[in-house]
Amino acid sequence: MKRTINTVLSLALTGAVVFTSCDKKLTEYNPSGLTPEATYTSAKGFDALVNAAYTYTRYWYGKEEGYSLSEMGTDIWTNGTGDVFPQLSRYDNLQGSNTAALNLEWDNFYAAIYLCNDGIAKVGEVADYTAAQKTTREAELRFLRAFYYWHIVETWGGVHFTTMATPPGVIESTANKTPVDQFYTQIFADLDFAVKNLPKTSGDYGRATIPVAKAFLARMYLTRGMNEQAFAMADDVIKNYGYQLAARYADLWNMGNLKNKEVIWAVDYSTNLSNNDLATSAFPTGHSRGSNNGHMLFLQVYDQVNSAILQRDIPNGRPFNRYMPTKAFLNMFNENDDSRYEASFQTVWYCNKEARAAGNTFNSKDTNNFKVGDTVCFTSKNTLSVTDMNAKRYTTYDMSRVYNATTGIPTQRRFYVSLKKFKDSTRASFNEAQSVRDVFVIRLAEMYLIAAEAQFKLNKPDQAVTYLNAIRRRAAHPGRESAMEITAAQVTLDFILDERARELAGEQLRWFDLKRTNKLIDRIKNLNPDAAQYVKAFHIVRPIPQSQLDAVTNKGEFMQNEGYQ
Repeated sequence: MKRTINTVLSLALTGAVVFTSCDKKLTEYNPSGLTPEATYTSAKGFDALVNAAYTYTRYWYGKEEGYSLSEMGTDIWTNGTGDVFPQLSRYDNLQGSNTAALNLEWDNFYAAIYLCNDGIAKVGEVADYTAAQKTTREAELRFLRAFYYWHIVETWGGVHFTTMATPPGVIESTANKTPVDQFYTQIFADLDFAVKNLPKTSGDYGRATIPVAKAFLARMYLTRGMNEQAFAMADDVIKNYGYQLAARYADLWNMGNLKNKEVIWAVDYSTNLSNNDLATSAFPTGHSRGSNNGHMLFLQVYDQVNSAILQRDIPNGRPFNRYMPTKAFLNMFNENDDSRYEASFQTVWYCNKEARAAGNTFNSKDTNNFKVGDTVCFTSKNTLSVTDMNAKRYTTYDMSRVYNATTGIPTQRRFYVSLKKFKDSTRASFNEAQSVRDVFVIRLAEMYLIAAEAQFKLNKPDQAVTYLNAIRRRAAHPGRESAMEITAAQVTLDFILDERARELAGEQLRWFDLKRTNKLIDRIKNLNPDAAQYVKAFHIVRPIPQSQLDAVTNKGEFMQNEGYQ
């Protein structure tokens, strides 16, 4: 069996490495008593540093805070009744003082940056590394530094930037404001080094490799409008590293098929939950919920539809009711041709407790005998006849019962079409919050979409459509491949964004996609009426956490982003 990076993270998760940050409020925790000077000079200790640098991906990928910053406040999602960060979902009074998700991500991204900086500065001192090992470890750290800095600069703009290692015992009390271009100069320099010096493959699933760095570099080129380079890099990854699109879109989300040939890079959550990142006394800097939580966040509260015959269980998931699709997002799908609708969303819930009950909550006159497997709830992306819905034994929530027909604003936020891609039926109990599901950070389908967007921006729609149709044919129901194909004349930037929504929904890219294409404000105003009433031009960056502003001593220089209080 191929070893995964989880098998080499246990030392990092014990806190054997000291983490530092520019935020004075971060607490260092070092139960081993080892100093960085002693630890980093041995191969074993330095391996632990590098492994620890990977763990910070887990504070964003698969976590509610990361989803709220990367998927919410866009055109395709709005908030369910359980949403705890409505400021991010709707921009309603979004400030650095009232959104805890900002603090968690800021603190941990900068902790990761400082750890990478320290490692890059000290890798030459590791006595029992060969020259080749030193280069490989530096390449990993430089890839990770670029990865974390991309999240920072796109989320907050031109904020604090440094590549300097932290001297022992020094806690920084000042921060700088650095132009966005300088961030990207370093990001490209780090990725260039990574592409040249990483191995082509790795025995540890989840480690950075050449194709991982190239795939991320393709994303960076596209972000910066370097379309020729973006296309060339994405096309290289498509053609030269053995990745393959899964035969069926639904296959990607099968818990038994997570390590498939479409995945270029993933945050690898261990099947042993104790190897993940739940905060414990031994790992106090971990996450309060731990592991992958995406399985809960997009689910309607199905156990409140009719608890007599439909109760919470493992297959249907633990419904946190945080996020629901916008009406506009559901309308992007033609479910008759496109299998991604059925593969992505749950629309039917079945009886799991036999009872005599009034099944249709809109027409409860009749009491029926419900057996396990009978339909209890059906949600639809279409508008159905009220007469027909009321005549059913089960409860139906069509578009008219979820969204206002004129405004598109939800009229209720508990029962709706639910994203099921991330559900995990392998959890030990129905209330288990932790999932062992890997989070796909980069997969091959994104490379096709990058290639298509780059070619379109280079005024080559004929080439763009080739890459789009490859994705769309894979997404087609059997026999509907031709119906899913489009022509070059149909390719527009909005079509590409719709296609990215259909393909990548929930995969923590949407906010970045809209920002990159300068479509964030426009598409929110047109497609997300909840957020449209609050979103402003300055929302293309998030507010700096107030705790960070309070912590620095150069408050006159390091100030809040424009537009925020």
